[in-house]
Amino acid sequence: MTHLDTELQQLKTELISIWTLVISQLKKTHDALIAFDKPLANDVITNEKHVNALELKIDRDCENIFALFNPVAVDLRFVLAVLKINNNLERSGDIAEGIAQYLVHANKPFDKLLVERTEIISMYDESIGMLQDVLDSFQSEDTSLARKTFVRDEKLDRINLQANSVVADYIRKHPDNAEEALYILSAIRKLERVGDQCKNIAEEIIFYSEAKVMKHSASKTS
Repeated sequence: MTHLDTELQQLKTELISIWTLVISQLKKTHDALIAFDKPLANDVITNEKHVNALELKIDRDCENIFALFNPVAVDLRFVLAVLKINNNLERSGDIAEGIAQYLVHANKPFDKLLVERTEIISMYDESIGMLQDVLDSFQSEDTSLARKTFVRDEKLDRINLQANSVVADYIRKHPDNAEEALYILSAIRKLERVGDQCKNIAEEIIFYSEAKVMKHSASKTS
């Protein structure tokens, strides 16, 4: 194994570490919302510093590989993909931290009726599942699994699109719960953006593995 191979393997390990942490962060906000667990939400906020530190470390390591080894072909695509995926993961970490902030500032547990009607738990399940799928795709270089992300994101889009009317109807019937309804709506908006980050990651996996640029492509499932 060459020195470059060793550095690339280490880079892959580091990326998997931040990936796993971001998935954990999102799962914790899911659990904190269901149980109204403010200490767990605070744990997410505290761990955001670790996510940021990992992101900076990976960025520096990518820069060092460019400077020292001048990678080409598949190695170059890999480092470029890692750089972009790293940024997508950091943004997903920010999203988890943002939702945790809502939970910390909420005054009472969220109405189960509101949670049910907005389908936010289904949205959580889908976004966490997408993050896990693109991680599995990255580790196995399975681009067919990466492509499933584009279809799965349609469910997040559907829930997000209907959220305004669902929340507006809930507030009309439960005006005293307007603040918590707006927290839920904001969390839905953030989870929809997790789906967008997963799509970006899937594009980078396909780029790295197949040398195929998917950005702005009309069809991303083939």
